[in-house]
Amino acid sequence: MVEVRWRAWNGIGLEHCVVETNDGGMTLSGAVVGARETKYGAFYSVRTDELFRTREVRVQYASGPVLHVEADGRGSWLDLVAGSSLEHLDGCIDVDIGVTPATNTLPIKRLNLSANESREILAAYVPLPSQIEDTFVPTRAEQRYTCIEVGKLYRYEGLFRNFTAELEIDRAGIVLDYPDTFKRLR
Repeated sequence: MVEVRWRAWNGIGLEHCVVETNDGGMTLSGAVVGARETKYGAFYSVRTDELFRTREVRVQYASGPVLHVEADGRGSWLDLVAGSSLEHLDGCIDVDIGVTPATNTLPIKRLNLSANESREILAAYVPLPSQIEDTFVPTRAEQRYTCIEVGKLYRYEGLFRNFTAELEIDRAGIVLDYPDTFKRLR
């Protein structure tokens, strides 16, 4: 078990995350308060299988909507709140929760890239509260990860929103700093 904390890059926000790893996979559990686009508070939990494929996601915004979805690890998703299939997420193996850098750890570990290797993925993107329209469900997001230095530095590209960041990770593969967004408290 590892506990990490990040603060918002602008100083207006804080997160506490517990990362548990065992033979069955990884679990990320956290609480975060922030003010990107709007003020928010959230609790989240993500469970993976042993190959770091997302299997279950829970997100609850304070005084707001609840998301509880599960995935089969092969790209099919089910909304457990509505009891319906999320076919628009077909092919998504990873989850990207917008209020935390913790979920970037999952594709970094799952892809296990060599130096200078890149791979495009599809992720189920969980929006910030201000981005929620009618229902609180993830959207399909095209992303690319590139290994700059094995076990130390990766480039994340949010192709779905034309965004790039270089992510430094620690020995456990957990993001240290996410430039202009999150900074690890050491």
